[in-house]
Amino acid sequence: MTKHTPDFLRQRSSNMSLRATAAANATNASSTPRLSSFANPSEFEIKPAMSAAEKAFILGELARNASLTLCDSCYREIPDHHTDSLPFQLTDVRSACSACNVMTTKPEAFTEPFCRFLQENPTIFHAVDYFTSKATSVGFEELPARDDWAGKVRPGGKYFVTRNGSSVIAFTVGKAYKPGNGVAMVAGHIDALTAKLKPVSSKPTKAGYVQLGVAPYAGALNETWWDRDLSIGGRVIVRDESGKTVTKLVKLDWPIARIPTLAPHFGVGMLGQNNKETEAVPIIGLDNSDISGSNSRPVQPLGPAGSFVATQPPRLVQLISKQLGIKDHSQIVNWELELFDLQPATVGGMDKEFIFAGRIDDKLCSWGAFEGLLASEANDDDGTIKLVALFDDEEIGSLLRQGAKGNFLPLIIERTVEALCDSGSGNKTFGPGVVGQTYARSFLVSADVTHAANPNFLARYLEGHAPRLNVGISICGDSNGHMTTDAVSTAILTRVCELAGCTPQVFQIRNDSRSGGTVGPMLSSALGVKAADAGMAQLSMHSVRATCGALDPGLGVKFFKGFLDRWEKVDAEWQ
Repeated sequence: MTKHTPDFLRQRSSNMSLRATAAANATNASSTPRLSSFANPSEFEIKPAMSAAEKAFILGELARNASLTLCDSCYREIPDHHTDSLPFQLTDVRSACSACNVMTTKPEAFTEPFCRFLQENPTIFHAVDYFTSKATSVGFEELPARDDWAGKVRPGGKYFVTRNGSSVIAFTVGKAYKPGNGVAMVAGHIDALTAKLKPVSSKPTKAGYVQLGVAPYAGALNETWWDRDLSIGGRVIVRDESGKTVTKLVKLDWPIARIPTLAPHFGVGMLGQNNKETEAVPIIGLDNSDISGSNSRPVQPLGPAGSFVATQPPRLVQLISKQLGIKDHSQIVNWELELFDLQPATVGGMDKEFIFAGRIDDKLCSWGAFEGLLASEANDDDGTIKLVALFDDEEIGSLLRQGAKGNFLPLIIERTVEALCDSGSGNKTFGPGVVGQTYARSFLVSADVTHAANPNFLARYLEGHAPRLNVGISICGDSNGHMTTDAVSTAILTRVCELAGCTPQVFQIRNDSRSGGTVGPMLSSALGVKAADAGMAQLSMHSVRATCGALDPGLGVKFFKGFLDRWEKVDAEWQ
């Protein structure tokens, strides 16, 4: 905690004077003629550029850092409203400064924010809301897909677009961008294995248990989901009193569901092919009204026959309504809710070198890529578009409109290039020629988690192709095209790692094992861009709880930022 000595108070007063002087100078330098009395001054306001220290403060979520330490330089650059109410230490050592560690992508600076992200954003809808809110806080603007983008996209701008509330694409346009220049892009997925509530989730009470009808998404409801503390979250469609229909996010912060195993005494194995329809049904409450006497009666539906809420467990409808402040249950038109493991993400190991958490696949690479974009440099000579696309539905084949096989990514790229052509950047006419030139000059990193070496099953791994935790990015290959990596793209990413100070690893599956898939092949073939698959390693993929290295989120940020910032230089090295 900051010690408020006389010297400290004098220094703080001096710092505040420096800030005030800087603000006054910025105002004087940007002074404009008197505006018409009909003008809106806010439309002409010139906002000072965000300092690197302030951006690091936001990206590292340092306001929530229990041991915040700032060097004098960063303290001066961070506006008072960020730090006035916070306890923190001042230091003369830049390597001890929390903001400097974020700016230099020191891996340990990102462990705690990543764990918080996993815990506080359990569903894909919460994850997208997190990403867009964080982008907005560092100056990104939303481009609604239904709007005309003419005049809204410009060199030096920062933007994001969402689809279905479950996919997001964010990008920056280089200050020196000209139509036909390339796009440095990272694509990943933010969906995770889960169990979604069925359209009619009410089920008859059995032996006094209130149960919930759920369906597995991808490979969920496997044996790792048994006897876990499960909660519920997602999005709710609400029609308010004015007749407007809106979407609201909800999550319950205590476990309300559990899928109980059968004791071994009954002779039924719990690690075999248990029936997911009849034997993996969550219990969410008790109702013994059938044996409690003549005055007891089962809980009745909360809505009239045919209404949505009449098809859902009444007590659950009441809980969701209370969370959202809804008094009239009939305002709930529909919902997309799912189960999630409530156990917090945590560091573990003797030296806290692991992260144990749910939903690591693939929040790990997606979070790192998005942080890398937000932290990326904005130099005057940047001539490319830097882009991160995070998709839904990867775990089930990417077939829906919010998945990678939809038109989301090519549409955003082409609409962006069209808007930049219309703005007069480079005097090129938009058409197939400039689009083709754009893709020919672009590169895609398909970012998805890969398999870390498991010490108990090393014989299952291909020798020399078993990535380790807390080392760095893994470049993934597959001889049958399940990955999009080739010799050229491997050389490009290896060079990126060299320039960014990252340590690359390699992964490939054995000939007698089945390779997983990523969004890479479908996107690289659709766009025609050079591409490679690369991701951070994890243990226990597709388990309800998984493991990665405590440094891996930060190592991911370092690599993805390095790729976005250095792709243009690396591309220029090729003939």
